[in-house]
Amino acid sequence: MSELSASRIQNNPKYHRLIKERDTLAWTLTVLVLVIYFGFILLVAFAPDFLTRPISSTSVIPIGMLIGVGVIVASVVLTGIYVYRANNFYDPLILEIIQESSK
Repeated sequence: MSELSASRIQNNPKYHRLIKERDTLAWTLTVLVLVIYFGFILLVAFAPDFLTRPISSTSVIPIGMLIGVGVIVASVVLTGIYVYRANNFYDPLILEIIQESSK
């Protein structure tokens, strides 16, 4: 990429909007993942009795197992949110910015 193209891209207001939106989403999802993971670890450390309780009186499945699966599912969902947003909003905007800078 030539310096002229890079300069045009960096001066494009759409590029600045893209960077701001993408960074905001990335940081928001990062904080959510950290809260979920560290929340689970804190439960393991400070509430092990709660996690070992069965989900019902007739079940052998502990609550901690469901919460652990929930942590994994939440991670997959949050990753899916980012991928959806990237594919449907960021990628088309990137193509638009590149096309405008090559004119």
